[in-house]
Amino acid sequence: MSDIQKQTVIVADNDPDFLDWSSKHLGADSLNILTTSSSEAALKLFKEHDADLLIAEFNLRPASGVELLKKVRLSKPNAMVIMNGLVSSTNAVIEAMRLGAFDVLRRESLNFEIRQVAERALQSADRMRMMEDMNETGSIVPPQPTDDLIIGRSPAMQDVYKLIGRVARADAPVLITGESGVGKEVVSNAIHKFSRRAKEEYVAINCAAIPSNLLESELFGHEKGAFTGAVSQRVGRFEQCNGGTLFLDEIGDMPLEVQSKLLRVLQSGEYSRVGGNENLHSDVRILAATNKQLEEEVEHGTFREDLFYRLNVVRIHIPPLRRRREDVRLLAEHFLQKQTEKGRNRPMQFSIEAVDVLEEHHWPGNVRELENLVQRACVLASGNVLFPSDLPFDSKSKREEDSRSKLERAARRFLNAALENEATPVEIAMRQLVRAAMEDSDQDSKAAAKTLGMSVPDLRKYLPSGGEKS
Repeated sequence: MSDIQKQTVIVADNDPDFLDWSSKHLGADSLNILTTSSSEAALKLFKEHDADLLIAEFNLRPASGVELLKKVRLSKPNAMVIMNGLVSSTNAVIEAMRLGAFDVLRRESLNFEIRQVAERALQSADRMRMMEDMNETGSIVPPQPTDDLIIGRSPAMQDVYKLIGRVARADAPVLITGESGVGKEVVSNAIHKFSRRAKEEYVAINCAAIPSNLLESELFGHEKGAFTGAVSQRVGRFEQCNGGTLFLDEIGDMPLEVQSKLLRVLQSGEYSRVGGNENLHSDVRILAATNKQLEEEVEHGTFREDLFYRLNVVRIHIPPLRRRREDVRLLAEHFLQKQTEKGRNRPMQFSIEAVDVLEEHHWPGNVRELENLVQRACVLASGNVLFPSDLPFDSKSKREEDSRSKLERAARRFLNAALENEATPVEIAMRQLVRAAMEDSDQDSKAAAKTLGMSVPDLRKYLPSGGEKS
């Protein structure tokens, strides 16, 4: 392999024995390893060879390893640098990582870790060079800022946009539904922005976040002395945004007594402050959102049926992110652009592999989870290109993803078994469920049927002959 094809590693250390050991330990046909005991010489070598990796000791001379790290990253912002040494100060580790070190290794662990960590750093350097080459040739188009209120081009979101355009022309209440984190408040804000009330006030209230005894006062205001602590008159949200739009998020959690007063406003536009007798009037458009099934809440008696029909004049349902994977990249790049605008020195971008990982993820937390992940990735990344290893999926999301994978594998096994046995997947699954229930009940068919919520005759259909207690 020629030197042009090789990756270059610079090792800077005060110990000649370590320099000799590292050359042999890291040696490979694909690597060009250069060593020095001077921080000045290390910087010169790094620039001359456009090195892929620098392994530097903290206690270098004449400049420290941290100073060398600063200069290297200044000349090459995406440079891969591994710091090592007898680190006695936590500040040194924190400072090195803050400056963009790929990793910090303790001296006593180098024998076990340095080769593995160096290989990871070189892989990242190789991917980084590939991304830089693609950018230079125009193969990668960096994310562009957008003025769109909502991000997404999937067919499902196109239908949402059309509904927003239609309901924005009127003043009728709108019920926005969807899982937690899909962006219901963003849709509400868009309805207001495109309505005739756009120049008036927009107020958002989370009904689940305000204690029930305070929510009525928050919405309708109260008179002085209405309750303990009411030392003065307070203007409520209906009074505050008269002529504008009031967004009631998580309305499924609104107490029944407050629902009654809200219904009166929707019917007549009239209300009174808590502890007051004066009838007030408010011209407010109501937009409401929930992740609950309000029809079920009505059946259970926790939500007023008449209020439900008043709110459900027009319903906009926002599909979960896993149903509109075409939007994942657009949203991720939008959030990346927002992070850039918040103060990063250089624009950031996703690698192709990172985009693939994002699009394959199940996103149980929807758009909110994606935004949080991008923010964490920007904080933790050592370079300006985000790779799959830079995507810090939280443990809950990872567990749900693993659980989904197990279910998919189980479904595949059922399907394969069905094809081999000329039975339906449901029959195969039911046989396994009945077998497990019978084992747990010590072959008692009545107990097993009760566990599965089925009758004994139906359970026996899936039992082999002689498979139960007599």
